[in-house]
Amino acid sequence: MVGMGRSPARQGVLAVHSPEPVLSLLSALGLAQVAGSALVVDLCRDLALDGRTLSDLASEGPSLSELRPGRSGVALLGSGPITVEAALPLIEALSEVWPAVVIRCQAGQWEGPNVPVRALLPGLLRASHQEPAVWQPVGSPVRPPGPGPVLPRLTGSLVRRLLGGRTALRARWVRAWESVWSMPWG
Repeated sequence: MVGMGRSPARQGVLAVHSPEPVLSLLSALGLAQVAGSALVVDLCRDLALDGRTLSDLASEGPSLSELRPGRSGVALLGSGPITVEAALPLIEALSEVWPAVVIRCQAGQWEGPNVPVRALLPGLLRASHQEPAVWQPVGSPVRPPGPGPVLPRLTGSLVRRLLGGRTALRARWVRAWESVWSMPWG
């Protein structure tokens, strides 16, 4: 589970976080979509997700259908009331059978490889962070203050598509996440 362990069939485990909740969710979905089949584990606890949670899986055990993807695409699993430390063994087990696992978390919450995603705003709102990040332009084009890929602009139709649970693999924004899997995130 440590590292990105990329092989032709596996992406590994990669966490994503952003101070903007909507951007962190969209980033997790984009990163997962480009992997083909992926499980997104939401440790942020700010989504009202139906169904079983990671906490349920830890206390009751997962069913066979929950252990691996039944079809290609993205599955979203809420964390429920469980600590990261208690969830770690289950996340490790899930990462063994899922081609990719994306952890949506808060900054500093996940010990493994972590991708910061920052809004790239113009003028006085411009970010001053100089560490590597994935940069999402908002408004007019601005050069990022630090290293990392700059994503294409995010359109309203793509946001609706992603939040609606539909595939958007042809979208430039989703395809831009491909390079993120192979970068050395700390």
